[in-house]
Amino acid sequence: MVREIVASAPGKVNLHLGVGEARADGYHDLVSVFHAVDRRETVRLAVVGEPGAGPVVESMRTTFFVDRPGEDIDGPKNLAWRAVEAVAARAGVALPKVRIEVDKRVFVAGGMAGGSADAAAALVAANALAAEYGAALPPEALHEFAASLGADVPFALAGGTALGTGRGDELAPMLSRGRLHWVFVNPKIGIPTGEAFSLLDDLRHTNPALVPHLNTAELSQALTAGDATRVAAALHNDLEAPALQMRPVLRGLLEAAGEAGRRAVVSGSGPTVAVLCDDAEHARWAAEHLAAEFDGAEVFVAEGPDGGAVVERVC
Repeated sequence: MVREIVASAPGKVNLHLGVGEARADGYHDLVSVFHAVDRRETVRLAVVGEPGAGPVVESMRTTFFVDRPGEDIDGPKNLAWRAVEAVAARAGVALPKVRIEVDKRVFVAGGMAGGSADAAAALVAANALAAEYGAALPPEALHEFAASLGADVPFALAGGTALGTGRGDELAPMLSRGRLHWVFVNPKIGIPTGEAFSLLDDLRHTNPALVPHLNTAELSQALTAGDATRVAAALHNDLEAPALQMRPVLRGLLEAAGEAGRRAVVSGSGPTVAVLCDDAEHARWAAEHLAAEFDGAEVFVAEGPDGGAVVERVC
């Protein structure tokens, strides 16, 4: 009988993030180009009890390979916890009690969808557990759960490079040739995502230049050509303006990162800055340079595109 299932899912960077008008449901229409990177979250489901009624998750523990947040994230509100319970509820059979163990390597609340990656990895791990009891769910059910958990979870499930529309959860794969090399710098000056979107709405009332950027044709052509120079020129994030207004210290980081790499942008709603570099050697140099210049910031190197959520081991 299975005792442990191990799965992983990637962090992401938005190569393009265009924010449309606010919708009646409180969300904004988005046009986003997601790019998965090989900085992956790992989720283990350890079987600790026999099948029975009631909740499946007995406990959760996160091991941090990035800075630990101030609050405890190991509880029923965690996306990974919710993902496992969602699969168990749909499976229609009693599943054994499990402990969730997460190895966290993506910045917490850093704009790289680390929590969404945890959820995606937990979904495929829980589905593998359900399969051991003859109750595996189809891919469309996992996508449905992913979208219900968060707008970035479906992409963490899929990986690669993809165009996201709607809330960002309606995905279409994009052709991307070659590898992109990145440095990610987290200055640890949290930016609440909802506040960033609200501020963008306010800024647009007074600054007509902040129109929604919803055309990804130039970026798509650059990715298809595998031309990193053209990709760098096409990077864009509508949320960068509110991020800079909310945290002016980001301006200095963006300037220094842009000088160290080929191009630097705020990742998602921030505060992480993504730095596109020429190659792996350039990325390693830029990471060392930026870590020395911005003492206390978290810095790591990654490349993409990377695959989506996958079960790595069942034992």
